[in-house]
Amino acid sequence: MKAEERIYCAIDTSDLKKAIELAQELKGVVGAIKLGKEFFTANGPAGVMQILEIGHRIFLDLKFHDIPNTVAGAVRATKELNCHMVTIHASGGSAMMKSAVEARGTAKSPLILAVTILTSLLDNDLVSLGQKLPIKDQVLRLGMLAFKAGVDGLVASPKEVSLLRASLGSDCLLVVPGIRPAWSSNDDQKRIMTPSNAIEAGADYLVIGRPITQSNDPKAAAERIAEEISIGHSSKYGN
Repeated sequence: MKAEERIYCAIDTSDLKKAIELAQELKGVVGAIKLGKEFFTANGPAGVMQILEIGHRIFLDLKFHDIPNTVAGAVRATKELNCHMVTIHASGGSAMMKSAVEARGTAKSPLILAVTILTSLLDNDLVSLGQKLPIKDQVLRLGMLAFKAGVDGLVASPKEVSLLRASLGSDCLLVVPGIRPAWSSNDDQKRIMTPSNAIEAGADYLVIGRPITQSNDPKAAAERIAEEISIGHSSKYGN
């Protein structure tokens, strides 16, 4: 896989014009565009279709979390949008996740990803939520539950990637936010890692937003990240 194909750029804005401009600038230099709640609430399915028409694969990150029947209906609705991936919350439970997979159907389109623990949370945050510690154990617990329910992959911080890869093997896609190049700020992400280190740990795809979208030159920022991934990979394998 080419380095740029591993980069999923998160365009988190309600401004459709800005999102379209960014998507056009990033065509050919990232593997997909991630659209989340902020974009979807403002622009809906019609906005998603406009980004799709530019020629990008779409990672629709709405993190569905509800009763099984409601989540199944939401997943069926996303099939009409021709998205590459959609997200659900692993904490919704096994029945909810199985319903999402069944609603998607056997064609595996879109791919269903289960979110484990948000990258903005630390151990003390889990304590306040009444969840078991440490975070890595809870991520693995939710990851194993999700994979058993039939999801295609997981969303987890880079700090848990090596553990998930070792436990679940190569068949489980690992899509990883909390990626920050050494030259960028951490923002509100807490469990972070550089792009090349995350790939080395076992990540398949990297979700990267502000280091690209808030750069003075988003295309150049994405290309710089892809180059860092390539250099890291070449160094590891002696190429």
